[in-house]
Amino acid sequence: MDDNVRAFLENNHGAVQTTLAEDGTPHVARIGVGLVGGKLWSSATQDRVRTGHLRRDPRSTLCVLAESPWQWLGIEAIVKILEDDPVEDNLRLYRVLAGEPEDLEEYRAAMVTEKRIIYEFDIGRTYGQF
Repeated sequence: MDDNVRAFLENNHGAVQTTLAEDGTPHVARIGVGLVGGKLWSSATQDRVRTGHLRRDPRSTLCVLAESPWQWLGIEAIVKILEDDPVEDNLRLYRVLAGEPEDLEEYRAAMVTEKRIIYEFDIGRTYGQF
């Protein structure tokens, strides 16, 4: 990831993610993304449609959006699903996106109840206007 891509991702967290259904049909979802330890992450749940798609085919394309309608970043990636420490991983991502949760224990409990996981994007190619 070059410095321009990194700077864009540090300042822009809204994205549209595309995964592929079993028949090859693209499936899109609005997501939040953030850099955690130099890796691009997003939060999801075990039972999301896109999680099922990624378990079968880990290819994904993102369009990260800026406030300006003329700036955007396309990312082609392979997604790794992180499930070893989902509560703490989601907390790390939340801190990048929004700061400290108001009630840490309530946040941790919600991550368990919601069956949260993390998508880690192994970026293969980037392009766009940023």
